[in-house]
Amino acid sequence: MPSRIEQLTAYLAASPNDPFLRYALGLEFWKLGDTQTAYQYLSGLTQQYPDYLGTYYQLGKLCEVLQLFDQALTTYQAGMALARTQNDHHTLSELRTAFNALNDELFL
Repeated sequence: MPSRIEQLTAYLAASPNDPFLRYALGLEFWKLGDTQTAYQYLSGLTQQYPDYLGTYYQLGKLCEVLQLFDQALTTYQAGMALARTQNDHHTLSELRTAFNALNDELFL
């Protein structure tokens, strides 16, 4: 039976313009401990599909893990701006909470 990575990669080959598959691959690599590959997928997703809102929270959290704190804050801010334009109050709240928690941790 193929691994989840193999399955997602095959799906992505068949549907290369599906941002969810890139997102899922990024999360799967992160789950397996390959944070660098996860970072490549998630950061690339914000460049290729900047309106894919779910990416910003996960990329921000991954940046925290990688100790890229300034980038995490910037990512959360970009996600908050996008959430406002998409009128997504739930995601805006999650991003704001993550931003404030990290900001407080860094600057208090």
